[in-house]
Amino acid sequence: MANFPVLVLGTANRKKGRELADLFSPLGLQLKTLADFGDLTAVEENGETFADNAKIKAIGYAKQTGHWVLADDSGLMVDALDGAPGVFSARYAGPGADDKANNQLLLENLQSVPAEKRSARFVCHIALADNQGTIRAESESACRGRILSELHGVEGFGYDPLFEIPEYHRTFAEFGLTVKSVLSHRARACRAIIPALIALLDAGKISP
Repeated sequence: MANFPVLVLGTANRKKGRELADLFSPLGLQLKTLADFGDLTAVEENGETFADNAKIKAIGYAKQTGHWVLADDSGLMVDALDGAPGVFSARYAGPGADDKANNQLLLENLQSVPAEKRSARFVCHIALADNQGTIRAESESACRGRILSELHGVEGFGYDPLFEIPEYHRTFAEFGLTVKSVLSHRARACRAIIPALIALLDAGKISP
């Protein structure tokens, strides 16, 4: 695959990397993740919006790796909590919090909220930076659902076991990758950025 253009997926999360790789593998790219680079300095995600953080990550890791980087920032916005946890989704229960702690805090904060008022949405913003650290394309999408009162399913990560798609009466963690790759906020944002990525490939902008 040495002659294929390189695209770095800006995540070290194994499950997220697999989701992204499944979505972009048809494009004939040599896909890497941050885990393929052993000496990277973690980029501080200090933006106020998902868009800010996605761009910060794409730019920061592009400059470090010398490759084109596609980075996303995504999170859960719960209507009854005024949009929280939002950009703090990954660290909702505090710095270094894991999925279990974040989910537990979310359940505690929604304990008195009835099922009909547990509406929420997952939001994903994607930014693509070239190997010089310039943003060349962006996309954003969302997926609406509701938060259950207990975890269901073992697939996925993050808040997936609590986020139910009402039309299907299943959580993201019950669907698995195949269905999630069609319905999720991340999948929708990826599909939205693919035309711009193809145009850049056709123009020979992304090199091996």
